[in-house]
Amino acid sequence: MSADVPQAAYESLMQFLYRAPIGLVQTSLVGSIEMINPTSAQLLMPLSRDGSLDNLFDLIDSLAPQLRGQALASQREGDVICDALRLTPPAAGGAAAQTLSISIARLDGGRLMAVLDDISLQVRQEQHLIERRLRDAALTDAMTRLPNRVALSGPIGDALLRRAGGSGHQFAVLYLNCDRFRRVNDLLGTAVGDGLLSVMAARLQGVLRAGESMAARVGGDEFAVLLGDLASSDDALAIGRRVIDTLGQPCQVSGHALTCSVSGGLLLGDLAEGDVDAVLHDASIAMVEAKRLGGARLVAFEPALRERAVQRGRTEADLRLALAEGQLFVVYQPIIALREPELERRCVGVEALVRWRHPQRGIVPPIEFIGVAEECGLICALGDHVLATAVRQQQCWRDELGPLAPGWTAVNLSRAQLQQPDFVASVQALLAASGLPPQCLQLEVTESMAAQDASVQAVLQQLKALGVVLALDDFGTGYSSLASLHQFPVDVVKIDRSFTSQVDTSQHHRVLVQATVMVAASLGMSTVVEGVETEAQAALVRQLGCDKGQGYLYSRPLEAQALSAWLQPVASPA
Repeated sequence: MSADVPQAAYESLMQFLYRAPIGLVQTSLVGSIEMINPTSAQLLMPLSRDGSLDNLFDLIDSLAPQLRGQALASQREGDVICDALRLTPPAAGGAAAQTLSISIARLDGGRLMAVLDDISLQVRQEQHLIERRLRDAALTDAMTRLPNRVALSGPIGDALLRRAGGSGHQFAVLYLNCDRFRRVNDLLGTAVGDGLLSVMAARLQGVLRAGESMAARVGGDEFAVLLGDLASSDDALAIGRRVIDTLGQPCQVSGHALTCSVSGGLLLGDLAEGDVDAVLHDASIAMVEAKRLGGARLVAFEPALRERAVQRGRTEADLRLALAEGQLFVVYQPIIALREPELERRCVGVEALVRWRHPQRGIVPPIEFIGVAEECGLICALGDHVLATAVRQQQCWRDELGPLAPGWTAVNLSRAQLQQPDFVASVQALLAASGLPPQCLQLEVTESMAAQDASVQAVLQQLKALGVVLALDDFGTGYSSLASLHQFPVDVVKIDRSFTSQVDTSQHHRVLVQATVMVAASLGMSTVVEGVETEAQAALVRQLGCDKGQGYLYSRPLEAQALSAWLQPVASPA
């Protein structure tokens, strides 16, 4: 009986191996099959070209040719030749692809044991999981984890369909942009900028009620929100204002205290036209209008804004062409001495002003294109062109007219120019190349620009160190007061034309002009009054102590050649 036990055990083992739900194959070191159970035979038969199952390595050679050599190179019992190696034979006809898993280990000095399994279902499940994750990734913004533009498009499209079907469904689209976000990136780095956007995204999700909306990041610093199930347009406006107020609150990012206001455009569903892209575009048009009005506000879309945006687009395209083809030119308005008897009514300086000679529209006034240039990023190219032209012209007048030449040329600067990292160096290089003394160039910034931005004041200090004259333009229209005038590193204060226009009719305006003149004089600054159009205005501003005047009473802006002719009779009385 004891002799029968090993035989019985062996037969039981063989029965188990043959009935096992996984494939088992015993081979020699060179792959000759010595034992194979039915499961293995079923799995390997599709790999056999002639229907034989003689050698394991011959069967899988096209899928894993390296295994034959690895088996022969194995040295010890228990060596693993491969572990769960995946084999995917070519699918026959329209059959689904099959994937096998094979593990091979050395049993002893001359035998190998292979374990095979059909893992086709597992592979398909893995593929489905990967595809789902890829779909989710394609619909999610990686940084903020908000849905992206593609993800938002579906729900907006559904809202449009429901409205078209007459369901009475009320919805709106809110388009948001961070004001002056680029400055955060430029000054503090993109890591801080990314952190700020993440804060904005979290606040956006927190301020919106669950089920009433879907928020998405649709661009660099732009977000969009679909507001659904609205009772009225007032609800949409209230939500929009709540969002803008919340996002504009101060926050801490990487140790930096930041405040970044937000501009928003709101498109009510009743005004939505076209497809999803058209809806988002119209909402963004309203957002651009909010930024144009100063930012940190909400503007509701109306059809007139669409036509205005189209016109701005045409102007931008034409302006780019104008810069390339030299359609922009510079005119110069004289600045007249008021209080020095020996110089009275003489042109002591000029202000350079840009004009556009459009081939179809004629002369385009600056009010129609300066704002567009600022919005589309052309203001630096435009401003630098005016500055270079004015510097060369001023030196040309000095060479040609001698003592009759204007004493200086004033040029307005934009915030964008002052934010160029190499601006001071470029001004220095321009002066050196032209030979113009620095004191013959007056650079002007607006009151609001100088008052609000410490970085601008730092650049102004560097320009002042070059020796150029600095002027505060349009004083009285910005945010500062006479008490803060001493904070600005300027040499000249230009009193805005809105004061001049009423100086002969309003005692209040006369007092303001006189106070400005007195404070400026106490700080060692001279004054220029803008917009002088009548002899009565000229007499009053002279009486109030203004040093110089500028306006149509003396001359309209003139092109360089016309100004050269104008200067001589004015400067040389008969």
